[in-house]
Amino acid sequence: MTTEEVKKLIESGNAIVGIEFGSTRIKAVLIDSTNAPAAQGSHTWENSLIDGIWTYSQEEIITGLQSAYADLKRDVKEKYGIALKKIRALGFSAMMHGYLAFDKNGNLLVPFRTWRNTITGAASEKLSALFGYPIPERWSISHLYQAILNNEPHVKDVAFFTTLAGFIHWKLTGQKVLGIGDASGMFPIDTATKNYNKDFIAKFDNLIADKKFSWKLEEILPKVLLAGEDAGTLTAEGAKILDPTGELESGTRLAPPEGDAGTGMIATNAVAKRTGNVSAGTSVFAMVVLEKDLSKAYNGLIDLVTTPDGALVAMAHANNCMGEFDHWVNLFDEVIKATGCQVDKGKLYGTLLKSALTGDKDCGGLLPFNYLSGESITGLTEGRPLFVRTQHANFTMANFIRAQLFTALGALRCGMDILFDKENVKIDSLTGHGGFFKTAETGLTIMSAALHTPVSALETAGEGGPWGMAVLASYLVNANGKPLDVWLNESVFKTSKKTTVEAKKEDVDGFNEFFARYTKGLAIEKAAIENIE
Repeated sequence: MTTEEVKKLIESGNAIVGIEFGSTRIKAVLIDSTNAPAAQGSHTWENSLIDGIWTYSQEEIITGLQSAYADLKRDVKEKYGIALKKIRALGFSAMMHGYLAFDKNGNLLVPFRTWRNTITGAASEKLSALFGYPIPERWSISHLYQAILNNEPHVKDVAFFTTLAGFIHWKLTGQKVLGIGDASGMFPIDTATKNYNKDFIAKFDNLIADKKFSWKLEEILPKVLLAGEDAGTLTAEGAKILDPTGELESGTRLAPPEGDAGTGMIATNAVAKRTGNVSAGTSVFAMVVLEKDLSKAYNGLIDLVTTPDGALVAMAHANNCMGEFDHWVNLFDEVIKATGCQVDKGKLYGTLLKSALTGDKDCGGLLPFNYLSGESITGLTEGRPLFVRTQHANFTMANFIRAQLFTALGALRCGMDILFDKENVKIDSLTGHGGFFKTAETGLTIMSAALHTPVSALETAGEGGPWGMAVLASYLVNANGKPLDVWLNESVFKTSKKTTVEAKKEDVDGFNEFFARYTKGLAIEKAAIENIE
């Protein structure tokens, strides 16, 4: 669309907006009638470790939301010379899982416990055994049951618990609902009924019957909705929360709130069976839409979630990906500035990433661990970032950067080996998105080497989750009854350009050598956790 056409679209109140809460940034994207991004806004934030809990405060959540939206408004004003006053459809998404529990008056009972926490091991293990179904430590039900096991006094007062996306949606619409993809990270979904698994709910209620709580599990879970279903409208109070200036009108239709996994599937057009996507940024996860159920549960290794329209998805998830690399980039930037030189941060980032392709295939014997936090998939409850090398390792910049990128995918590879080798899962396409792919050639090559499969990136890969959420909001008002995968192919990705890279055999072999070293080196990481506070 032309600038003038987009301006008229926004003035008429027909623009669509998606907002996603990531680990380090809250991003807002406004799309035009072709579903292309037309304006953007963002807010930088960071979680805090308070009393051993990774959290964000309620105040940070709301002020961050307002800041990202205000930045979007500024971008609209600068590009089109008009104020953003009315939105046709809106959607919120966020990092999945975690625990936000409220009493009957809507008061938060304990600080938000994010997906990053690895404090629910006992609950995860017991529930996985009870259901015969993998219940990861990150899941909301693990947090609730762990609080019960810990005899936390707040549990008796829980009237509602939800995810971050569900919380924001509730505050702005009054609706206690959740998209099925995000809901599948709270409690197991029955893909036949497209709702929570009734048998598992009954087992859980029976498990805690002796506690004599006043609530039953189904009563305190958000209602499950599918992509395209109505999830309420923006209330006058909600509009004022989102835009304290009072310019934004109420009445906007809202899509079901989703998790970042679901919006990643949308952004990569990976909702049909035998498609998959890999999202790599602060954390990393790969998802494959399954043709059939897995043969067994792989507790702590493979999660089972759903697409936004309810198809079963296998997910290998690692808590740590590019966070430690970002710390190294900041250090290099500091060193450069200390010499009196100035280098654009984006150029520095890109230069370092490109150098990885010139390094030794196995990283020259270098071995870093990027564990800023614990990693369930490798059985570690805490993290200690490490860098190890022998005296004779080939210690070059290219090898150092390549090793940082390889280790960012080490835990992910542990999970994907299960799908490929033990379950013989077939993938027709695997599409990447997120910061790992900002320098596409490097990101795609390294990821392809790690997963020994071709990996693609769409031209929209850099837009990521917030754009995916905006597309889901567009689906709400524009689908005309079409299935999600059909609508995406016809209305969003029909003319999209795709870049596909298949790593050379020597790159695959190099990663395999590194991975063998990484697996043995986990004993070093474990020792560091045990001995370094």
